[in-house]
Amino acid sequence: MLTDFKNLPDDSRIWVYQANRKLSEEEVATISDKTAHFLTQWTAHGANLEAGFEIKYQRFLVIGLNQENASASGCSIDSSVRFIQSLEQLFDIDLLDKMNVTFYNGPYIAYKSLSDFKKMAKAKSVSPNTVVFNNLVNTKAEYLEHWEVPAKESWHSRFLA
Repeated sequence: MLTDFKNLPDDSRIWVYQANRKLSEEEVATISDKTAHFLTQWTAHGANLEAGFEIKYQRFLVIGLNQENASASGCSIDSSVRFIQSLEQLFDIDLLDKMNVTFYNGPYIAYKSLSDFKKMAKAKSVSPNTVVFNNLVNTKAEYLEHWEVPAKESWHSRFLA
């Protein structure tokens, strides 16, 4: 069951998928349509899942699930991964690789491999105050409060000297 993302409770489970490039307006519109369609049919053991989504900065697909009524099961999580993989194939993008880092580089959003980010940290091209996207957030509240944070406040801090 599709619901507006902003209406999901703060303890809703969150999945953040970052694209390896900025999406075009047309791609965002198509991904929005396809995600809405998927979420209207998403179930766990026959029970409708109350879920919403948003696309941020033409780069991040964020799916939230209200677990008060029904939680995602192994099968429903598998179906969501298959859905994300279908988007990857359709748009020739990478959404599932968690070994990449997205961060602000001035007013722009940069996307680098973890090894390149480590090199940038060593070269002091990124600092403890560089704002990174912590895609490991688990709840909507964490997403709203701790998704865009200085690197020193996220798991990225281990790479900063």
